[in-house]
Amino acid sequence: MKTQRILIGLLVGSLLLLSISVFAQMNRPYRNGSVWELAFIRMKPGMESAYLKYVATDWKKEQEALKAEGLVLSYKVVATEGHTPGDWNLLLMTEFKDLASLEANEAKADAVTQRVIGNDEKQVQGYRERGEIREVMGTRLAREIILEPRR
Repeated sequence: MKTQRILIGLLVGSLLLLSISVFAQMNRPYRNGSVWELAFIRMKPGMESAYLKYVATDWKKEQEALKAEGLVLSYKVVATEGHTPGDWNLLLMTEFKDLASLEANEAKADAVTQRVIGNDEKQVQGYRERGEIREVMGTRLAREIILEPRR
């Protein structure tokens, strides 16, 4: 009886080791890429030009400073038509190397923003002013998937 339990235990242990080794050898046809911070913006009717002026000046200046410090990889602005009054019509995208660097560099990014845009009070005033010409519909973090295996 005791020998039978030992044999069953060895068999189960062997199967576990075999499944772990097969799992480790699995070759996925993709790999994780960079992380994107996405901001979904609805420019209010008639305010598109005013908001895009902000994006082309202050927002771009901040993104360029973050990029120069090596805190972000790139940024993009994508416009689309809203299909309903509650849809977003502008997408602001900022690319980071990965989630770890995004989180690790939070204090550095805040310092850059303070230097480029201004102190917290000035930033809050800017949020209030932009609130009259746009609405932030939401934000997301998304990971790019590279459709080729890890090398």
